[in-house]
Amino acid sequence: MAKSTHRNQLAPGISRLSRSQVFSQRAAYKVAKQSAPAAATKAAPAATPYTPYVKDDLLVQLTATPQDKVAATRVPRAKAVHKAQRAPRLRASITPGTVLIMLAGRFRGKRVVCLKQLPSGLLLVTGPFRLNGVPLRRVNAAYVIATSTTVDLTGVTVDAKFTDEYFKRSPTAKLQGTEEEFFGAAAQPQEHPAHKIADQKQVDQAVGAAIAQVPSLAAYLASSFSLAKGQAPHKLKF
Repeated sequence: MAKSTHRNQLAPGISRLSRSQVFSQRAAYKVAKQSAPAAATKAAPAATPYTPYVKDDLLVQLTATPQDKVAATRVPRAKAVHKAQRAPRLRASITPGTVLIMLAGRFRGKRVVCLKQLPSGLLLVTGPFRLNGVPLRRVNAAYVIATSTTVDLTGVTVDAKFTDEYFKRSPTAKLQGTEEEFFGAAAQPQEHPAHKIADQKQVDQAVGAAIAQVPSLAAYLASSFSLAKGQAPHKLKF
């Protein structure tokens, strides 16, 4: 608590003025600070050079400690690290054909169809695109809700080319910090590859045929998930 006189105290130990008010009245900020000259630092004593244990030296044998003798016989070895990157275990409620609700990203609230799990552990999902605008994309299983609705993908074949390498973006030239950006030049928009558009149409056709066999399933996938006032997510049955 800031120091104050008795007339500035509301009660013993309780000041009427704040710390900033007491500091302003003291005007201590007007007094130039005088720093004491720095004391001369003493030079650190020179470290004793390390003398390795020499077995043939009689003086070293007589004066060496047991720790020196043991350390001389040890051969340093690099620590072996065995780390294998494994895909995380998938929840039992998520299987190929399960309808998922996305909880994050630009498509949060959308319902998608799970196709398979990639080697990295991410899920390969699709809207399909012509129903709700969600293209083929990778999704983390931690950010989806698995519903009890499933799509029969018995006749649907997911191509083996859909891997993590398939979704990597091609490097593009950036204008940030260049002369072109200074004069107002904008980066050229990158067009979606034609082969990925063809792949999307092929998957939508196969998955759409399976969805059309179930009444009202297309309308269910086209709608977005949302909570109304008073609804508790933990009490809902998905």
